[in-house]
Amino acid sequence: MQRYLVGGAVRDRLLGLPGGDRDWVVVGATPEEMIRAGYLPVGRDFPVFLHAQTKEEHALARTERKTAPGYHGFVFHAAPDVTLEQDLARRDFTINAIAEAEDGTLADPYDGQRDLEARVLRHVSPAFAEDPVRILRAARFLARFAPLGFTIAPETLQLMRDMVAAGEVDHLVPERVWQELKKALEMPKPSAAISLLRDCGALARLLPEVDALYGVPQRPEYHPEVDTGVHLAMVLDMAARLAPGDALIGFCALTHDLGKALTPKDQLPRHVGHEHGGVRPLRAVCARYKVPAEYAAVAEIVCREHLNVHRLAELRPDTVHDLIARCDGFRKPERIRQLAVACEADARGRLGRDQTPYPSAALLVKLHAAAAAISAGHAVASGLSGPDVGEWLRKARIAAIRDAKE
Repeated sequence: MQRYLVGGAVRDRLLGLPGGDRDWVVVGATPEEMIRAGYLPVGRDFPVFLHAQTKEEHALARTERKTAPGYHGFVFHAAPDVTLEQDLARRDFTINAIAEAEDGTLADPYDGQRDLEARVLRHVSPAFAEDPVRILRAARFLARFAPLGFTIAPETLQLMRDMVAAGEVDHLVPERVWQELKKALEMPKPSAAISLLRDCGALARLLPEVDALYGVPQRPEYHPEVDTGVHLAMVLDMAARLAPGDALIGFCALTHDLGKALTPKDQLPRHVGHEHGGVRPLRAVCARYKVPAEYAAVAEIVCREHLNVHRLAELRPDTVHDLIARCDGFRKPERIRQLAVACEADARGRLGRDQTPYPSAALLVKLHAAAAAISAGHAVASGLSGPDVGEWLRKARIAAIRDAKE
């Protein structure tokens, strides 16, 4: 029995990055031998065990064979005669197919170290094409590693295009698409994920509402980058910069301008009412991928209100109050912070404006805090009850906003 550290732990150490989960592959063992050695069985589809002390996952070396479309259609074979090289062959990318023995020796049969040095994301074997999730994983890895200079290997991109043309992505279940998309939005350069999905044709299949933004012009005085798709990419990366690792803010950035794809051609490059027009396609995306309710709610707020926040200083105190109330900001104050950050990402995600101050963000937080400091308890203490409480509360909060703006 031999065990090897595999996957991300080895890759990240070689890149000089902090280590995450440590996964092991065990060669030359049976499930019975693992149990006798004190490992705890947890795998359902194939033999996976937890180390009794460290709780790190140990999987028996295995091979896999494609038997049906999609990513569920696999038969696994785990046995003592499966070699380390055979196990590594089923992995997605060469940089993830490096194993480290307990003495520190590296096994690298597919030249993953070479691709780490060249900053290339390359598939291990043609078996990559058997699992459509790997298209999403490629996008996610590129979103993580593009800041380090990583690119996709041309032959891997072509293979992904062939997979899309063969209809493989159509077999992806919504939950898995959302899981991988969410992870990509947590990465430092989520635009790289969207760009790769677009390059291989998967974006048009999975998120046609987003794909439709590319090539749609905007007014250059507001958007020097002109192309709405280019703007979207810049907003995504600005959101990652302002709120690192926050997938909710990333999702708001991804969906805030969906209405611009619906603007009639004779109205371009103006997009009158796009903030309200974007709500319908946003809801379609959320329904398709069973997006968590809070993500859907905040994204809709950002879609609908971002222009109001951009001109916040011009709004009347009562209009500001009603904006906060529409966001349910008095019951859920975190939504106002999220709205402020997402709108800042939109404003600064434009060509040449990434360093431009955005005072509306701080102003929104300030006005919300002033209004939220007034509670129903103040009205009750004054002897009011019933509908009078609500009326008094609204007037008092509007007055607090007015005072805070001056």
